[in-house]
Formats: sequence, structure tokens, C-alpha cells
Amino acid sequence: MSASLRALLDVLLFEWLDVEALSTRPRFAEQGRSEWAAMLDAAERIARGVCAPANRACDEQEPRLDAAGRVQLPASTAKALQAYTQSGLSAATQDAEWGGLQLPCAVAMAANAFVSKASVGVAGYALLSTGNANLILAHGNEAQCEVFARPLLAGRWFGTMCLSEPAVGSSLGDLTTRARPDGVDFESDPLGPRYRLRGSKMWISGADHELAENIVHLVLAKVPLADGSLPEGSAALSLFIVPKLRVAADGNVLALRNGVVLAGLNHKLGWRGTVNGLLNFGEDDDCLGYRIGAEGQGLACMFHMMNEARIGVGLGAAMLAMAGFETSMAYARERRQGRAIGQRSGAMVALTEHADVRRMLLAQKAVAEGALALCLYCARLVDEGEDELLALLTPIAKSWPSQWGLEANSLAIQVLGGAGYTRDWPVEQYWRDQRLNMIHEGTHGIQALDLLLRKASRPQALAALAARINATVEAALQRPELAAQANQLAAALALVGRATKAAWSAGDPGQAALHATPYLQAFGHLVLAWIWLDLARVDGDAGRAAARDYFYAYELPLVNAWLQPVLAGALLLRDLDPETL
Repeated sequence: MSASLRALLDVLLFEWLDVEALSTRPRFAEQGRSEWAAMLDAAERIARGVCAPANRACDEQEPRLDAAGRVQLPASTAKALQAYTQSGLSAATQDAEWGGLQLPCAVAMAANAFVSKASVGVAGYALLSTGNANLILAHGNEAQCEVFARPLLAGRWFGTMCLSEPAVGSSLGDLTTRARPDGVDFESDPLGPRYRLRGSKMWISGADHELAENIVHLVLAKVPLADGSLPEGSAALSLFIVPKLRVAADGNVLALRNGVVLAGLNHKLGWRGTVNGLLNFGEDDDCLGYRIGAEGQGLACMFHMMNEARIGVGLGAAMLAMAGFETSMAYARERRQGRAIGQRSGAMVALTEHADVRRMLLAQKAVAEGALALCLYCARLVDEGEDELLALLTPIAKSWPSQWGLEANSLAIQVLGGAGYTRDWPVEQYWRDQRLNMIHEGTHGIQALDLLLRKASRPQALAALAARINATVEAALQRPELAAQANQLAAALALVGRATKAAWSAGDPGQAALHATPYLQAFGHLVLAWIWLDLARVDGDAGRAAARDYFYAYELPLVNAWLQPVLAGALLLRDLDPETL
């Protein structure tokens, strides 16, 4: 692991985000910089010692089924996850009574950055399980928290989220998995109202494996109407806790499968270390699930985990970009190729002496470090309870690192040239792993719709963001070397504001949706430009100053190009006949 990441985290956490101020709160009264730094050091050791060595193995040795139908994984995956859970990171932010470390969210995310950088395939199991437990603690009854959340937080059980179906992806209101009340006394079960589930769930990460004593599936399903038909729409969805193995009321795992069958594995481009498959529930009417929350409140409950996962995806994307940047930087410093412009003889120079290589390295740095700063900023909003602003930034935190992290990883391959296109170097794996991030936990287009149709329609959230950006602009204007960028940021903010109104000028969500993706891209670049300029208040690092200058010179001007069709009310996509394509 690179010492540069550790130094960057110190700047972001302690100088920029001022997490030390949190130690004045009763919850963190016994913690401070030394304790948090020790946690970061421990996470870095785990990442370097067991997660990074497992990364190549879990990519090359894809999950497979043995003769008994059990999922087989490299031994290094189990070793890495054991070290992770034993460190306490699974329950890092939870109360001590739940075995938690009571860390600030920003510190916990910084610790997980090391693990995600070392192996997203390994990190996937842990982050899903933690999100699963956090949802149960937020919405479950006392027995559900004790029986299901506690072993998840201890790392003895792992968890999943089961939304999509073979024929239904993002349109969750069309889900067909059904949950029938189990008996007339179904509401009296101490583990929660008991149902029998039947249906299939597709693209389930962590679907089945032998890494833990049990797997807790959180399943979205519909309760049939009196005539047996399924109600329509997402408002009819309920959420159910469905363990792989049945569980007694006292929490003991029973040696009895709970009607959850792995129907097959998906063979993926990347993220091969995380099992992904199709699950069938209740083929023999033998799948018991326990409702969490009220009927019809399933999607609202699930968003607790989905939004947490979306920021986690952003973090993973940032760290894949970081891993690619560090690999390509090290290669470019060592590799001798060609000579300086105008010279025909003499010793060959390092790749870093070539202008276009420097451009590609600087672009990667701007993406990776900016994306990491964005994710940590969102985590700091969690610590502050700034829910409105966090909701606005969540689609950006998920989508921006995913889109531009992929471009950064592509540039890492380009820096290495032909070597980058081979499996002898890790940058091709980083690109493959990165490509998933624009798809899972809400595709890029879904994030765009969420931002423009929902989040940007809340004046209070937009005002909160604008106030923070304007505060950064005012502070930067007091420094002559930052004044030009401050004015550039202010102009971009005004442009996004005008585009928001223009997109909604007809008052028609369908028409506004035509502009969602360019709006998302412009909004994301605005936010990252703000992040970079705000960081300059406290950070004088020359490399990061160069990355900021690159972003303002080459990236922020793209906002104008993306928003011109929005401002002009271009309706090409509405009027386009798909048959002409």
C-alpha cells in the first residue's frame, strides 16, 4: 500500500474535514486523533497483509460450484475477511453495546478505503454485510436486531440485498416475488411477522458461499391481494429477512436449509472475487421470511442500505482509480522510452518526461483524489446529520467516481501501453473491476433521474449546496492565486442553476428526463471543482495544486458544453424515432 494514500487521508480528515472537532461530543469523548490514526494504521496493515495478496487470486480463481453444489472460493478470501472482521471494522460506526467501535463515519470510511483499494472483490462481502446489519438496526424489532444484526456485525454471518429479478431491474415496482402470510398467527412470531416467499432474485452479490455460518438475505417482495393477484407499483413492496439456514428464536442456527437455492453463478467481467448469482426462493414452499417494517414500507427501508451502498460504490470506484494511478505512476517513473522533443541522441528519458504522459497521470490524480475527498465529505455529512445535503450529493458520490474512475483506469492502461493490456500488470483488472460501478446500486442513468427529478427539485437542498460553494468562492477570492478559479466556480454554479430551471421549464418530468444525464455530469463536475477549491484552503501540496489546476483548465469547462442543449431546450431524444437507429 502506498504511503501517499495515508498522508492524503491525514490531510482530508484532520486538516480539511476537521474530524478532531467530533471528539468534543459525548459519543466520541474517549477518542481522538491518535486513536483514529491507529485505526487507519490497522486497516492499512490488513489491506497490505491479506487483502492485496488475495486480490489476484480471487480474480483468477472465479467462484465455482463443487459436486455438492457448494460455492468454492480461494482460501485467501476467507483469510482476508477473517482479518477484516476481527479488526472490528464490520461494526466500526456502531454503538459499543453492539460490539461497535463507535468511530465517526468519516474515519470508518477512510479505514475502508485501504481495503477497497487492496481488493474490491474481498471488500464487497464485508460492506454488504455491514449495510445489511445497519438496516436491521434502523428498522427491525428488538428480536431481529439481536438475532440477525448482532452476528452480522461480529462477522460470523454475512448479508446480501435482493432487489432485481431475472426480468426486472431498476423498475422495482414490477417485481413479482411474493410473500404469503404463514398461518393465521403469522404476526406472533418473535422474529417478526412470518411469511412464505416464492420467486427469484438475480445479480445477487454474496448470494451463496461457505465463508460464514449463515447468510442473511434482505428480500423485496409483494404480499398478494385477497384474490391472489399482486398489487402494482413500488408502494406495494415489503421487505423480508430471509436467512440461508433457519434460525431459532434464540439466535441459534438450525441445520436446515430455508428454501433458498443458488440456481447458478454469473460469470462477470470484473469483481470476480465477489460471488454473484441467481437465487430461487421457496421452490417447494419452504422459504420462511420475517417482515421488517410495515407492509408497503419495504422500499423505504431498503433505501437505508441502498444509499449507504451507493456511497460505498463511490469509495470503491475512487480507490480503483487510485490503485491505477499509483501503478501507472510507478511504471512511468521507471520506464525509459524516447528522448525529449528536439533531441535525437543521448540517453532515453523516463515516461514522466513526456507531456502527454504527464497529462494522463495528472488526470488520474484529479479523479482519484477528488473522488476520495467527495466520499469522505459525504461521510462527514453523516456525522453532522446533514441529511438534506447528503441526499443531494449521494447520486453524485455514486456516479461521478464510477464514470470518471473508469476513464482514469483506461488512462492507466494507456500509460503502460501494451504492457497495460496484459494480465502481467494489474491495471487491466482495475479497469474490469471498475466497469461494474456505473451499473450496480442504481445505474448511471438512474442516478441522473434521481438527481434531476427528485433531489434537484428540493430548493432547500440546492440552497444548502449553493451556500457552501459560495462560502468557498468568497474565501478563495481573498487569495490572489485562487481568485480566477473562484470566479470560474461561481460562473459554473450560476450555469447549473440556470440549467436546473431550464430543464423544468415545461413543468414536465418526461421532458426534464431528456436532460438528466448531461445535467448529472455537469452537476458532478461542479461539485468536484468545489471540492478541489475548498481543499486548497488548508492544503498546500504542490501535486494536489497541479491536479486542481488541471481540473479547472481541462475539466470544468466541459460543464458549459454539457448544459448548452439543456439551456436551449433541445428535444432530440424525445423526437428521435428508435426505428431510424
